[in-house]
Amino acid sequence: MPDVNRKQRVLVVGAGPVGALAALYAAGRGDDVAVYDLRDDLRDPSTTPLNFTKSINLALSERGINSMRHAKCEGLLDAILKESIPMHGRMIHGRTQDGENYQEPQLYDAKGRYIRAVDRAMLNKRLLDYLEQMPNVTLYFNHKLTGADFKKHVAWFEQRTVARTDHAQNPTGNAPTASDRDRPKEIAVDFDLMIGADGAHSASRFHMMKFTRLAYQQEYIDTLWCEFHINPKLSDSSFAISPDYLHIWPGGSFMFIAIPSMDKSFTCTLFAPEAYFIALAPLSAEDFVSSFSQNFPGVCPELISPEDLRQQFTENPHLPLLSIKCTPYHYRSSVVILGDAAHAMVPFYGQGMNAGLEDVRVLFDFLDAHDVYNDSLTLATSREERREGALNAYTSQRTPDAAAINDLALRNYHEMSAGVKSPLYRMRKWLEESVSLYLPSLGWSTQYSRVSFENQRYSEVEKAVARQGKMIVTVIGLGLVGLTGVTAFGLLKRSGLRPLRALFDRLQN
Repeated sequence: MPDVNRKQRVLVVGAGPVGALAALYAAGRGDDVAVYDLRDDLRDPSTTPLNFTKSINLALSERGINSMRHAKCEGLLDAILKESIPMHGRMIHGRTQDGENYQEPQLYDAKGRYIRAVDRAMLNKRLLDYLEQMPNVTLYFNHKLTGADFKKHVAWFEQRTVARTDHAQNPTGNAPTASDRDRPKEIAVDFDLMIGADGAHSASRFHMMKFTRLAYQQEYIDTLWCEFHINPKLSDSSFAISPDYLHIWPGGSFMFIAIPSMDKSFTCTLFAPEAYFIALAPLSAEDFVSSFSQNFPGVCPELISPEDLRQQFTENPHLPLLSIKCTPYHYRSSVVILGDAAHAMVPFYGQGMNAGLEDVRVLFDFLDAHDVYNDSLTLATSREERREGALNAYTSQRTPDAAAINDLALRNYHEMSAGVKSPLYRMRKWLEESVSLYLPSLGWSTQYSRVSFENQRYSEVEKAVARQGKMIVTVIGLGLVGLTGVTAFGLLKRSGLRPLRALFDRLQN
């Protein structure tokens, strides 16, 4: 009989927010946890994260908050929320036909709920700080996963002496020198369960594919992104624009957004087709600013100087947006992938990190439900068998949910870049929010509220919103029929049956 009292050896690959939270969940249940990451310590300001930038802000919403709440780490969530900024809605920027710049607020939720802007580095630091305090957790940085045998439960890592600061898609000249080309020392690590949370270009997923028939779909959309920065006001170091909103300059096929930071600055992102970036690059300084001002009124020179705008566009990388779907997320009882490793998505719903954090909660809910942490000798199945059952259940539930939010994120680009200015979008939002407020028993809610402020499964959100959409079309159709009927009745009352008789005669002829 296996030693049921022996602690599970959990190996987490990736020390980003998702991997760090997974390690906290496992350590909190008594597992022996080892966390390995390709990069140097992510708490070091000089370490460039795998997203290529050092200042990226993220949208933290209910799913991510709820997942950290269930980690049961006293003080963790409070510490993170204290360093976040509430964003109550979108602030839409544009220009009137008269040439005047305008700002139009659109609240996210009729009930006053909001999302939060958080700094990724801060969030990662808080999670790693809590991990480091746990006696059953060990952190290993500068370790590259080079292989794994998921039948024998062993993985191999290269110990790197020079931290990597570039990426294959964004090389910065940190290529190995002649002395670095000697193969680094390789170590073997035994484990019971590997949790792969090592991003879209996941080594965990790559090695898992050698053991299971993994269906894999990868898509680069025709949109690049580039990061910009709005400094605080020079006069009093306050926010240059309201920090209560996620600011959007919609442009149809492109858009510019700004998210507030704790230092009173804004992290901004330009999303546009590759052709737009190519067209901007050779422009003169004057034409460059003119083009930017025409498409994103009020940004330059009001918020970013012409010199800074051109410099940031030139020096900051223009990066692709990747969407990944795959299944299964596990192999037997030995490995499971989470976050971007399983379902990288475009950022237009602000759910990439939130979905990854929710992966952790859902995974450990299944591990608990399958008694993986029940050491009772009366159980008929082994811990390994119970763990395999939990991973099977996780893949079965999470695959359609991840596919749903992946698709919703792709569709939301149109809403953010163009739909927010559409009268039809505003009418549907108003109608759904009105029903939600005044007829709560119907259980109506906007798609955004279901995704960002509730914990309903993503696949169920998609179905519920589709049902609401059909009902709205029916109501509008009945309304139009009723309006047509009233109008027709008025005409008949004024002119008798002559219009109907004339219509009947035309149809007969």
